[in-house]
Amino acid sequence: MTEMNSNTPICDFVNEYIKKDAMRLHMPGHKGVAFVGPEKADITEIEGADVLYNMNPCGDENGIIRQSEKIASDLFGSAETLYSTEGSSLCIRAMLFMAKQYAALHEKRSCIVAPRNAHRVFVTAAALLDLDIKWFFPSDGNLISCDIDLQELDKMIADEKPVALYITSPDYLGNIADIKGISTVCKKHGVLLLVDNAHGAYLKFLPKSSHPIDLGADMCCDSAHKTLPALTGSAYLHISSSADEMFIKNATYSMSMFASTSPSYVILQSLDIMNLYISEKIKDDICAAAACVTDLKRRLADAGYTLMGDEPLKLTLKTKPYGYCGNDFAELLAEKNIICEFSDPDFVVMMFSPQTEKSETERLADTLLGIPKLKQIEQSALSFVAPVRELNTKTAVFAPFEIVPIKDAVGRISAAPSVNCPPAVPIVVCGEVIDEAAVKCFEYYGIENCAVVR
Repeated sequence: MTEMNSNTPICDFVNEYIKKDAMRLHMPGHKGVAFVGPEKADITEIEGADVLYNMNPCGDENGIIRQSEKIASDLFGSAETLYSTEGSSLCIRAMLFMAKQYAALHEKRSCIVAPRNAHRVFVTAAALLDLDIKWFFPSDGNLISCDIDLQELDKMIADEKPVALYITSPDYLGNIADIKGISTVCKKHGVLLLVDNAHGAYLKFLPKSSHPIDLGADMCCDSAHKTLPALTGSAYLHISSSADEMFIKNATYSMSMFASTSPSYVILQSLDIMNLYISEKIKDDICAAAACVTDLKRRLADAGYTLMGDEPLKLTLKTKPYGYCGNDFAELLAEKNIICEFSDPDFVVMMFSPQTEKSETERLADTLLGIPKLKQIEQSALSFVAPVRELNTKTAVFAPFEIVPIKDAVGRISAAPSVNCPPAVPIVVCGEVIDEAAVKCFEYYGIENCAVVR
């Protein structure tokens, strides 16, 4: 197809197709008739619409998707950016697949070091790819976060000699890792740095970028739908210009290994229009939103709230010092029609974006400042105890399993991550033995059943 001179080639193509009012003798079956609303813009890979993850060596490098991805790559400062219409989960699988390829090419161990607060998709992808995971456990016993001591990391990498380090930053509580320092350790040992940056797409557009690609990561994923105004399922896989060229060459194939062959063109249009928004408005909008959240945090801290994390567009309250269980506190807000991203017994997490109106932030401030402070709840979060591994992850995932009540799981081997999303951080990973400490953790977080190897 002829190259379009546009910042939104995918949207332009679809809009032109809608105007043609063509007889749609192709998929999808709704034929453009509105049932939910966006059906007219929901097309398939018809002539001229390009092919996501085109594996044809003679494929059109000027196709509308490739044009749009190149624009995104320039905006994010990556050597290569690929779109995902299946969230960061697809990108995580592709990153691990490429790490496995890299290990084989360079005769390295198929081993990944990862802090324990990794998303369950990391665990299942590692199992499918038969990657060995060496866990970096939190020093403070917090399940959802994991501080990384650079000296300890240096020693662990030297001992284990993994092909890659995989980290989650920002984490669900809004903590941002020292990616620049971590990258220095990785480069010292010739180890890849892969970052789950699902919550941090906007970090690129702060006055000083703190995006992983700018701080030394080889590859990272961003979920555009989490902190940018994109539709759910919109995500990016970014590859650094300093990464081995094999990743750029293999990225499309790696994504295609795990992706649907029926990508959502509505989500592709959402990613496409993000380029226009990023190039024209996002920096000013991010600065304004971050300033509002910073002011909100200051007022709450002055009022006696305990805050967690350093992410500019996330507010995490540690509620027990204020006298409330986190889940109960979230219910109080829900009664005021304020819906939080996440809560557990200890924390309430709220996520903001440039699309959060200033008046909404003010309403939240008035509501939070109007909630009376009660006597501190002394019960602390349960400390996470590293379980014993009995089977490797792949063996456990593929083993026959059964669902049992938590109280009957002591001594059994975990067969699947028993945790909801959010935060999707497993308490016991597949192949590990469920002990009394783990059962107490399950009960603390309200998990009643789990999958165990039969």
